[in-house]
Amino acid sequence: MKPTVTIEYCPKCNWMMRAAYMAQELLTTFTDDVYGVTLHPSDTSGKFTISVNDMVLFDRKEQGRFPEIKELKQLVRDKVNPDKSLGHSEKERQE
Repeated sequence: MKPTVTIEYCPKCNWMMRAAYMAQELLTTFTDDVYGVTLHPSDTSGKFTISVNDMVLFDRKEQGRFPEIKELKQLVRDKVNPDKSLGHSEKERQE
């Protein structure tokens, strides 16, 4: 079964549009690699986490910021399809 990405966001902070934008970007990039992207309104104020199958990839409180789209795609790619090229979003890999 393909993995599911979950974006948990604080609705009181008005972060639904940010979460929806990130979901759109992930669905566009990983159409064949993920089962879907779930948007989950959190009961915890200030929460914005992104996980794959319950493994947290990014936590806004821990990082002190939101992820950049390029960074988020790289994190998700590394979990769902490490061999996938991200084209212009690709970071330079260390040899």
